[in-house]
Amino acid sequence: MEIATSADGTPIAFERVGEGPVVVIVNGALSTASDAGRLASALVDVGFRAVTWDRRSRGSSGDARGSAPEREVEDLAAVIEAAGGRAIVLGHSSGAVLALVAASLGVPIDALFLSEPPLRFGVDEPPDDLAERLQRLVDRGDSAEAVVTFQLENVGLPKDMVDQMRASDMFDGLLPLAQSTVYDTRLVAQVSTPTPEMLTVSQPVTVLRGEQTFRMLVTAADRLADEIDHAELVVVPESVMHRPDPAATARVIRARVS
Repeated sequence: MEIATSADGTPIAFERVGEGPVVVIVNGALSTASDAGRLASALVDVGFRAVTWDRRSRGSSGDARGSAPEREVEDLAAVIEAAGGRAIVLGHSSGAVLALVAASLGVPIDALFLSEPPLRFGVDEPPDDLAERLQRLVDRGDSAEAVVTFQLENVGLPKDMVDQMRASDMFDGLLPLAQSTVYDTRLVAQVSTPTPEMLTVSQPVTVLRGEQTFRMLVTAADRLADEIDHAELVVVPESVMHRPDPAATARVIRARVS
């Protein structure tokens, strides 16, 4: 992987594949660059250069502890600069929120594709102290409890689903990402009701969601597309339960980028 240096000196690891217009993929919670591999391959297949990266405190990237959400905006800006200076950005889940915030703050983005951003618009928000409690769990070395608490209180997954996840082979792979739950919580809480600047970005905006996904995400996607005057809502049937289908998502982007 290559390294881009963020404004605060944090090394951000990224990888680019393919040739063509640059699409930077911004992952959601509890994921790393490798989790976007199939999506990157699908974008390459339709003529893009795909860039995947480890958001701070994940994978091969560094971390300046205590980071504010603005630091992640700077991370994305550093990746875009290293990848050529401008990019189309595809963000999924909290990554979609980060992408929209970055565009509103002037990061050089040519078009936004926002997949199921978990915006609540002031309805059923997570507890105000969640980020602080998650940080205390991480600081005392209880990464497992931090991941579980995030899934229950932020994502809103049913307890039986979280219990099944905790008992699965994949759970141990999530533990090194525990610090990132703090950052995702802070990021989304800060703009869960989008700012006027987020709703008036100048870039073309496409909001994507599946037909079968969590009710809150349907509401969020539909409302965001409605509140951004020039946004287009695209329902992608192949994307199921908050998992963007790689080939279908790539086709949506290809159809809208000349």
